[in-house]
Amino acid sequence: MDPKHRQILQRHRINLVETLNPADICDGLLSKGVITQDMIEEIRSKTTRRDQARKLVTDLETRGSRAFPAFLECLRETGHDDLMELLQSGVGAHQPVPIPVQPSVLIPLPVQKPKYTEIPDRPDLTPPRLVPLRPGTLPVSKPLSPPSETPGMKPSRQRRDSIQSYKMDASPCGMCLIINNVDFDPGSDLKDRKGSNIDCDKLERRFKALNFEVAVKRNLKCKHIRHEMSSLAKRDHSAYDCCVVIILSHGTDANHNRFPGAVHGVDGPVVPVQIITNYLNGQNCPSLQGKPKLFFIQACGGDEKDTGFEVSPDEVQPSLGGTDDQTDAIPMSSSSDSLSTSDELDARATLPTPSDILVSYSTFPGYVSWRDTQAGSWYVENLDRVLEQNAATDDLVTMLMMVNDAVSQISAKGLYKQMPGSFNFLRKHLYFQTSQS
Repeated sequence: MDPKHRQILQRHRINLVETLNPADICDGLLSKGVITQDMIEEIRSKTTRRDQARKLVTDLETRGSRAFPAFLECLRETGHDDLMELLQSGVGAHQPVPIPVQPSVLIPLPVQKPKYTEIPDRPDLTPPRLVPLRPGTLPVSKPLSPPSETPGMKPSRQRRDSIQSYKMDASPCGMCLIINNVDFDPGSDLKDRKGSNIDCDKLERRFKALNFEVAVKRNLKCKHIRHEMSSLAKRDHSAYDCCVVIILSHGTDANHNRFPGAVHGVDGPVVPVQIITNYLNGQNCPSLQGKPKLFFIQACGGDEKDTGFEVSPDEVQPSLGGTDDQTDAIPMSSSSDSLSTSDELDARATLPTPSDILVSYSTFPGYVSWRDTQAGSWYVENLDRVLEQNAATDDLVTMLMMVNDAVSQISAKGLYKQMPGSFNFLRKHLYFQTSQS
């Protein structure tokens, strides 16, 4: 959907939820190819009309460029003129939005042989055949087969807007656990993580604004990290739609099958990221089955320092990091330089990967993650900014790509780079609650 149309739906969501009766327009939207029968059944499964309307509006935001004008047309056809005019006012009250249609197949008339015309038959395999014209008639073109049904042609990609969205309207939306390890034991050989409290404060405010119940735990030893995850898994999440875990710590690399990385307790030992995610999988936490579990890891994935590669000046807008940048990794060898500090890599574990999990890493596996002791980490700073500016209109995966792009353009000491990334096992789009929802 065009961003400006999505913003109009967001702006008038309260009016739509209070007034709209989805039963009046679902059939029209189905006939126009905007929603599917499965989506209608999911909308009808909601117990109240308001919930049905909220679900319909949320689904429309994911249904491509034709959804908004088709929605206006259905409102007009069913007598919801007031709602139609309200939405049209955002794009010009006196300029109705036309419904885009597929262009008609034009049948060219030949110049040299006026008694014949060309009809596309098997354009992928054979040249057009000629069909004689009878006086006063035009040939009826044979409908072109969909690409997926035409022999010899590569099937087209599935439309992005065919993916449904997770339910995210509970209040509060879910639990958000933040583990912020700053002060490390002297015997751990890990330096204190100056600047991490800045990250923690930003993310606490941000996820409260996204209607999460936030709990912050500071300076946890390895066994206490496991204890907090176990306690979170034992909670009843039936009334929630989502769960978020944020870990700010040193990290290290390790063998893995699925999720890379491990995070350090303040006493030194590590907990693999895979083990952390397993606490909330469908087997260990049944009340989160089918619901999104999100993990954000600000820790290193290794001790490699990325110097990047040269590109055209038009491709990036370089940004220098702070003057006091540190990494969140421990060097793997005995040698070190003036930039090497005591934060570690992210480990990898060996258990099966459940569905509905997304793990977002501050850096590519094997590489360091940079943190400014005065401004916080590059990753968290940009994650917070992107969520603030785009959560009302964009899904989580799209926003994480924005974070990737922003962080990739920063340079530490004018030399070193960082590339965030994620392991995504979500099955649907995820849109956070915002004040505009």
